[in-house]
Amino acid sequence: MNLKKVVKDLIESFLIAGDLAIELRTKGLIKKIKSDNTPVSNGDIEVNKLITKKISKITPEIPIISEESFENKDKQNLKNFWLIDPIDGTHDYINNLEEFTINAGLIMDNKPVAGLINAPAKNRMFYSYGENNAYELKNGKELNLGDSIIKNTDRIKFISYSNKIKPEIQKIYNDLGVKENIKMKSSLKFCVVATGEYDGYVAEPRAYEWDIAAGHAILSHAGGEVTDFSGNEILYGKPDLKNTSLILKSKTIL
Repeated sequence: MNLKKVVKDLIESFLIAGDLAIELRTKGLIKKIKSDNTPVSNGDIEVNKLITKKISKITPEIPIISEESFENKDKQNLKNFWLIDPIDGTHDYINNLEEFTINAGLIMDNKPVAGLINAPAKNRMFYSYGENNAYELKNGKELNLGDSIIKNTDRIKFISYSNKIKPEIQKIYNDLGVKENIKMKSSLKFCVVATGEYDGYVAEPRAYEWDIAAGHAILSHAGGEVTDFSGNEILYGKPDLKNTSLILKSKTIL
């Protein structure tokens, strides 16, 4: 499979999906609460339709697992598949905030090999398709994240999911010399760690594989690292699709 061609063929659809998400929000979203007590909107559903249709056309032989679909979630022992989160950060999306993202990660042999993340309200589009091939699209130009990474200023800055730092996370902060942290939601955190704007992120087991697959690909392809708390590699296709613990590290501190 030509991963570069697959990703490049998807970029325009991701940009269109971002415009659609903003347009639907401007018109006024139709919101519901799902059975797991999380919010969903017609924006999530319409973006999901757009992205899955395009991905199915480009790679018809590869199954798709999306947060907003029941399809393929009960299949066991999948090794090659797409993981899609059409709107990560739905709370921000429906509340007119900016950190929501549109995501797709391609898993091959249970590892992320390509990813696309659009943060339309931030006007930031990221994608990757292999080692040293992680990019941000800026003003129509590709910026290679590995080449342009922001240098560490010796004050290590991490992102946190909450302003309340749990003791086990604080211990990791202490071990790594983290001096400050900022709260950030959605997969945008993977992207700003990939660029070196921040040096890392730590999370206890939470969320699902579709929340992290695209970001994992982008960060690792930019020279960063994604492991669990024990330093083990993160693999995909677990029976419940739930995440393990996570430590993200930018190239800046490796």
